[in-house]
Parts: sequence; structure tokens; C-alpha cells
Amino acid sequence: MNRIETGRPVLGRRAFLMGTAAIGGALMAGVRLPAALAASPPLLRVETRTLEVNKKAATVFSVLNRNGKSGIIAAEGDRFKSHLLNASKDPLAMHWHGQVLAANDQDRARPRGGELAPAAADDHDFELTPGTHWMHSHSLTEQQLLAAPMVAVEKDAGDVQDVVVMLHDFAFRTPQEILAELKGLGAGGVHGSAAPPAGAHMASPAAAPVQHGSGMGQAPGTGMMQPGSGRGMGAGGPMMRAVHANDVRYDAFLANDRMLDDPEVVRVEKGGRVRLRIINGGTATVFFISTGALKSTCVAVDGSPCQPIEAGQYPLAQGQRIDLMVEIPREGGAFPVLAQVEDDPRQTGLVLATAGAAVAKISGNAKDKAAMAGLGFEQRLRAAKPLAVRKADKAFMALLGEQPGYRWSINGRIHGEHEPFNVKLGERVEITFMNPTSMMHPMHLHGHHFQVVAAGGARFSGPMRDTVIVPAHAPVTVAFDAKLKGSWFLHCHHLYHMAGGMMTEITVS
Repeated sequence: MNRIETGRPVLGRRAFLMGTAAIGGALMAGVRLPAALAASPPLLRVETRTLEVNKKAATVFSVLNRNGKSGIIAAEGDRFKSHLLNASKDPLAMHWHGQVLAANDQDRARPRGGELAPAAADDHDFELTPGTHWMHSHSLTEQQLLAAPMVAVEKDAGDVQDVVVMLHDFAFRTPQEILAELKGLGAGGVHGSAAPPAGAHMASPAAAPVQHGSGMGQAPGTGMMQPGSGRGMGAGGPMMRAVHANDVRYDAFLANDRMLDDPEVVRVEKGGRVRLRIINGGTATVFFISTGALKSTCVAVDGSPCQPIEAGQYPLAQGQRIDLMVEIPREGGAFPVLAQVEDDPRQTGLVLATAGAAVAKISGNAKDKAAMAGLGFEQRLRAAKPLAVRKADKAFMALLGEQPGYRWSINGRIHGEHEPFNVKLGERVEITFMNPTSMMHPMHLHGHHFQVVAAGGARFSGPMRDTVIVPAHAPVTVAFDAKLKGSWFLHCHHLYHMAGGMMTEITVS
């Protein structure tokens, strides 16, 4: 029997259970289920619930398993072989983020594409990709917490306690209201765009974002995309633009659905080892992770093992994951694990505590603002299982662009007007992201894991990932082997940037 953990996302030492609870939640939601599901309940269902934030009620989504808990925690080699039921009143477009073994499953489950209608179910069957991954809506409903962990614990993970942490940015406003605000704020959606936001860094005129036309050509025989001679934004050429973060105003930041004024307290053992599996499910927010008094070691990023590395803080962009190993002191105690918002003092998190330890109140604001997300940590990372050394068969440039009206582009085009990158099955592909815009973009590729092979102009054997930080004015190059036929989205995981057009496709034939 395949082992699928359907309890809390806080696991004991290698404990796994097979959930057998019925689907009463869907019935309570007033959704009439397909008759076929009566004999074979879905393993996962999406429904709505009420969440209290800042003493105010909000309607958000849940992705629940048969035990009524969030997501799936399983073991390497397990399969997701069951139904996904949409028990909400909204159409659903689910993405299995990082689950590369499931890459073609969606085509099989939904051969005509489109969204999963309310009260409908998809039948899935795929082996779970080992590591810390997750599932989420591939639309702005992710803003309303339509996300959950999808973890397959590695066979060599050892005898440790796993603690899964889902981070979210939260707003009482609907995603549609937020997007309308952003489109009305000018290019880049900067709040108070007549002046730079607090703490913004001014780009030099030479590096300021420009609006490129569609004159993109390909260097013969290389596959390297060459930019056209687009005119600069504004009548006078390139505009001075502030490099900034946080273009969306949020009401709260959550860790496992809770704020720091009432954090989740996870029971841990004195002298025990804990693996923190931290997932940034935020829609528009980068977090910096810190473990305070606990020494931490990063052992994996985006579900892929890396050579162990220590840091005081770890940047975690939208869509990224990080696995941190910590050891609880033999004398015990309470130990906050904090996630601070980029370029901002606000923070969220939870507390690891041994039995009887006093948990002190933690402020929702740090003493100082966090840094801006950059490449310092990325350049230190090394893959534990890198790609084989090989010359690239195709090398493309993806020029990230910023246009008036909150239009975010790749090579001068928004999604729907895009030109796919075309590659052949088995080819080694390199993509260099160039970012002359005013914001960092976390770029995510579907269907494949890639290796970061250059950052800031320096080549190195970096980590295996599926989402990479591309700071303003700093090039980043990734490489992957095209192993799966099909068309695979390549997009910014700041989902309002994606909704503004920053998405294209890589077509493997």
C-alpha cells in the first residue's frame, strides 16, 4: 500500500499514516458530489473556509486530505493515485509545483485543458517527486490561500522530526481589487509612484528599464535571442526608476495560517533534530528566514539537495522552498523560527518548544528592515547532484520588461502575444535572465528542475531549483536538459507580475 500522510504538516520521527476519513467537508459545503466518488473518496479536495485574521473573518480556500488536514506528506516512492475534487464554487487550475514526475499528468487528467469546474473531480496517478514541494492554484486565487504542501520525504532523510511551514501574504481585498490597484498606480505599480517608496534604491539612467519592441531575433546557429532597438519609456528615453520591493499592500503575513501574536507552537524533543521544510506560498512577498538562537544548516532548496551550508538569514522568494536542519539544545526551551518581509520590518513565523518551556510574546515587527533579495546566498550554494558537464545546445536570453499599465513582459511581449522558446527533446538548454526593471522577479519553469550556472556574470555549479531569484540589473543563467515533450510555462512567480503578462512557454518537440 502506498503510504500517504494525511495528518498535520508536523511529523514525528518518520511517522506515516494512511487517511481513511470520509469527505464530509465537501458535503457540508453544499456541493453535490459525482456518484463515482461515493465508493472512492478523493484524496484531496479544495473548498472554502473562514479564517480569522486580526480579529476579522475572511473567506479563504483549503486543500484538504481525507483527514481534513492540509496537503500531502508522503514518502519517496509513493504515488498520488486518487481524485482531486473541486468542492468550492470557483473553477480550479491546480499546479503541482516542483512535482516534475507529474509533469505530463495534467494532460492525461484533463486532455482538453481548461479549469476544473465546481463539483467536478480529476483522476490523477503519478509518482511523487522526492523533496519539499507544494501545490497551488495557477491563478490569483493563490492569494486566498489556495495552496498546500506536497512533500515526499527522502529515503536518506534520516531519523529527524519534520516541521512543514507554509508562508503566506494575506489581504482582505480580493485579488481582482489588488490587481486593479496595481494597474492604476503607474508602471511597476509603485504605491505613491510620484515618489520612490521608502528605502527604494535609485537605478542609474543607463540601467533604467526600457520598453522594448518586438524586434527580437535569433543569432544563427546559437539559439541566442538578441534584443531589438526598442525606445526607452517616456519621451526622453530611459526613465530614472526606483528599485523597490513589495508593490502590494498586505494586511497580514501568516505562517501555517497564524500571525506572530498567536503563533503555532510545535512540540519538539530536547536534544532532537528537526528538519524545517519552509514553503513560500506568498503571492508577491519575499521572506528572509532566520532561526534565532538555533544554529541552522541548509540541506535542500526547491526540494533538491544541496551541499550543506550555514547562514544567518536565508532569502526565500515566492514559490521557493528551503530545508533547514536544526538541533534542539538538551536543556530545551522555546525557539522562534521567523520569516521577515523583504525590505520591511514586518515578520511572521512559529515557535519550536520543548515540553514545559515558556513561550515569550514575539513582536510582529523586527527592530530593523530586512535587506533586499540579492544573489549573495545563491552564489554560495552548490548542488549535491548537479547536471552532467555538457555544452549547451541552445542558449536563449529572456529579457524581463516593465511597461505602463502594470504590463510585465518577456522579450518585449506579454503572455498571449509571446513567442515560445523552441527546443528539441534531449537538448541541453541555457536561459539567461536579464532584468532591467525596477523589481526582482522569481522566475519559475514548469516540468523541469534547472541548475543555476551563472549569477551576476560569474559561472559556477550552483543549486538545482525550479524557481530562481533574478534581482534588478543582475543577470542569472540557468541550465536544464529537455526531458519531456510538451509546452512548459516559464513565468514570474510574483503572481501579479504573471497576471500582468510575464509568462511565456518553452516548447519541447
